Amino acid sequence: MNASLTAAYAYPLEGDGNTLEQSMVGDRNTSSRVNTQTLTITLKSMDAATNAEFNLVAAGYPSAVVVDRNGNFIALGLDDGIDFTIVSQTGGAKTDMNGYVLTGVSTCKDLAPFLDSATQTSFLAVVS
Repeated sequence: MNASLTAAYAYPLEGDGNTLEQSMVGDRNTSSRVNTQTLTITLKSMDAATNAEFNLVAAGYPSAVVVDRNGNFIALGLDDGIDFTIVSQTGGAKTDMNGYVLTGVSTCKDLAPFLDSATQTSFLAVVS
């Protein structure tokens, strides 16, 4: 973990609309490969603080740590950051979605690494 990391934001995710997909493609002609990481997140409420955080996310080169349903910590966007598309939506009907849908895409050479227990502890110490 980068020692200069001083803040990280945590977003509790509920439901089945939150996914991480990695798609690695190798090229025998160039002896190279590229892994495309696609993260889709649905957050079920909106507020001013989250708007401000997402303005920073969209303007920067964020990386992310996803904790999957098995308790694995997976690091994304380590090479060049993650490019996020952020949709903020308020529905008209009582059952319509009111919240954010984020789609983040990152490309790197390898499948995303799993954090070891020491790195997990260091990471959790800076999560807001």
